Amino acid sequence: MADLSKRGNVEPFHAMDVLAEAIRRRAAGHPVISMAVGQPSHPAPKAALAASRAALEHGRLGYTDALGMLSLRQALSAHYQSRYGVSVDPQRIAVTTGSSAGFNLAFLALFDQGDWVAIARPGYPAYRNILKALGLNVLEVAADAASGYTLTPDNLEAAARDAGIRLNGVLLASPANPTGTVTGAAALKALADYCSANAIHFISDEIYHGLTYAGEETTALSVTGDAIIINSFSKYYCMTGWRVGWMVLPETMVRSFERIAQSLYISAPELSQIAAEAALGETEELEQVKASYRRNREILLEALPRIGLNLASPMDGAFYAYADVSRFTNDSMAFARRMLSETNVAATPGIDFDPIDGHHTMRFSYAGATADMVEAMARVENWLKVL
Repeated sequence: MADLSKRGNVEPFHAMDVLAEAIRRRAAGHPVISMAVGQPSHPAPKAALAASRAALEHGRLGYTDALGMLSLRQALSAHYQSRYGVSVDPQRIAVTTGSSAGFNLAFLALFDQGDWVAIARPGYPAYRNILKALGLNVLEVAADAASGYTLTPDNLEAAARDAGIRLNGVLLASPANPTGTVTGAAALKALADYCSANAIHFISDEIYHGLTYAGEETTALSVTGDAIIINSFSKYYCMTGWRVGWMVLPETMVRSFERIAQSLYISAPELSQIAAEAALGETEELEQVKASYRRNREILLEALPRIGLNLASPMDGAFYAYADVSRFTNDSMAFARRMLSETNVAATPGIDFDPIDGHHTMRFSYAGATADMVEAMARVENWLKVL
């Protein structure tokens, strides 16, 4: 058999490996509580479910425009006006098959093989893996307390200088996974201005927008017209399995993105787009869901430090606690496996997010039911007492 492409030689997504083991244990009858993946336990909004049922009744589902249904793009445009006070032409909005397709499209349209793209460390592992699979170089920049747990012109400049390279792109998430960092307007503008001044493409991952508990949630659209925005219905809207997201593009880039999307994806699923458009108006229901995350956040804020797992970053947004487990282990993957085996609580090893320092950190997702969060913390506390 011929050799496989080297593009497949990327690190596994350890969170998904942990989830797979958790599913196997649950199927075998174990009382597993999963805090491993960022997946809301709540269903999609009622209006989204109703709209999808109605669409299934007539059954006439097919391809849409490669950039998405015009009515959904218009609704998203109205969303930016009402939520942020930012005017966005619907023609600049592209609906994608989840945010994952958005990242693929952005990387393909913006960069050539060998280009350098900076991401935060710790950060979402799929950034690193997709970039590498596409033949791009990744500059992981330490985002620690000194930088406010985010990317800044100073730490980008220093990292690029130390590596002896010229940056072609910067990707920032706010709120961030796994740290929960919320990058405020002034810091976001400084970063956008730096990118603009140095001819660097700036990609703003805003998929956790709506899930901010402290700090200043800001869309990059409010500070620059040059950013590529990626967002999703997965997190705030509780629609992970529907696989629908969107991008906001500078006008000059739209056609390039569209040409690639036509060939790679044809279009996002029409059924998901119909449901997503209905979900946009369900703020009252979704804010109730957010309130449950806020309660869960308070539980972890109190419990984790008390049981010896000090927070490694703020929990200002998203639905994650990033904890330091160095008191108990220097191997977060082994720790995660043992914790799942002995407590039936699944969480993600920090090596997913930080290949250098992640061996002594863990990420706990608090997107589940509040009763599960209470039970999970009790199990882990009892386990650590005898570890």
